[in-house]
Amino acid sequence: MLQDLKQRGLLEDTLVWWGGEFGRNPYTQGQDGSGTDHNPDGFSVWLAGGGVRGGMAYGATDDFGHRAVEDRVHMHDLHATVLHLLGLDHKELTYRHAGRDFRLTDVHGRVVRDILA
Repeated sequence: MLQDLKQRGLLEDTLVWWGGEFGRNPYTQGQDGSGTDHNPDGFSVWLAGGGVRGGMAYGATDDFGHRAVEDRVHMHDLHATVLHLLGLDHKELTYRHAGRDFRLTDVHGRVVRDILA
């Protein structure tokens, strides 16, 4: 798909995001040893095209793949970055309801500028 988008000149204008619901541990705590446990503290997604700098890895987990330890990116940061790449300022999407501010990135999030082209 990426080669096809690039060949047609569409990759620079198309943001591709791949990832799962969240991370998986490299081990299981189950007694039968099948499957792996959920892991919200260290997981991978990849982005391509659409204003993302290519050919790089950002961040790292510990030796077990259990926790993000370098250049951590919270899900709110990822959402803020994707919205930025789509031309939207996540802070401008704030609305007030029942005395509390709400937005797609909750009231957090920062654009991860190191991954932008």
